[in-house]
Amino acid sequence: MVYFRIKELLKKNKKSKYWFIKNMEGGYQSLSHLMDNKTKAIHFDTLEKMCDLFDCEIGELIVIKKNKRKDQKKKNE
Repeated sequence: MVYFRIKELLKKNKKSKYWFIKNMEGGYQSLSHLMDNKTKAIHFDTLEKMCDLFDCEIGELIVIKKNKRKDQKKKNE
């Protein structure tokens, strides 16, 4: 699962959700879903804007977490 570390970066930079949404200049609901990792797709320009906003590299913003259910199924087979 692709996981966005937005909440962690906000905490690290001592910024609020309001600050993030205001500076991203996007819709509240779509950015809130992005923060909660409930989004299915993202544009490259959105990724670039987030990296600029947090002054970070893409690897600091996005991580891949393995799905525990899939790992358990593989072990049992």
